[in-house]
Amino acid sequence: MPHIELNSEVPGIPGLFIYRPETARPLTDLANVLMRGPSTLTPGERELIAAYVSGRNDCRFCSLSHTAFAAAQLPGGTELVEQVCADPAHAPVSPKLRALLAIAAAVQESGLKVTADDVAAARAAGATDVEIHDAVLIAAMFSMLNRYVDGLGTIAPENPALYAMQAQDIIAHGYQVPVVGQPPAGGQPEASSPQGS
Repeated sequence: MPHIELNSEVPGIPGLFIYRPETARPLTDLANVLMRGPSTLTPGERELIAAYVSGRNDCRFCSLSHTAFAAAQLPGGTELVEQVCADPAHAPVSPKLRALLAIAAAVQESGLKVTADDVAAARAAGATDVEIHDAVLIAAMFSMLNRYVDGLGTIAPENPALYAMQAQDIIAHGYQVPVVGQPPAGGQPEASSPQGS
């Protein structure tokens, strides 16, 4: 049960976005630039970083959301995302992505945990400075959003199909500020369609 009285029954971060749309807009704008905008990292790789960080933060809603979003955009699907979240050092991902995940894990603990050796390892694996920048910002942004979602006690639906359905909306339309009474782009009722954080 949420710690504050929200003005909708919408779970997770979409309910918080409905509660304070003026703070939602800059957050969704940043998410769209970082997660959906032009990049040498695929949207699936960026969502994988978000899923990994959200899992490390024990944020159930964001972990389930971004696992579904990554799985829908990566050839290895859910199995790959689960492998990465369980053991990134041995998961079947590129050395570059493995190095970026290591940086993201350090950021999740504290920005001060990122070392020059971490950055050098990422560069040696082929990561550009922009990719390193974006991995750090994705990890920092999702750590903040995870704390936002859990700090206000939002609800995480149990049904994995709801997250998979929302993944299709994210892929087709990007991150959006939900509006009470209007279905999201995919046409499903908001209360049953969580949009990820």
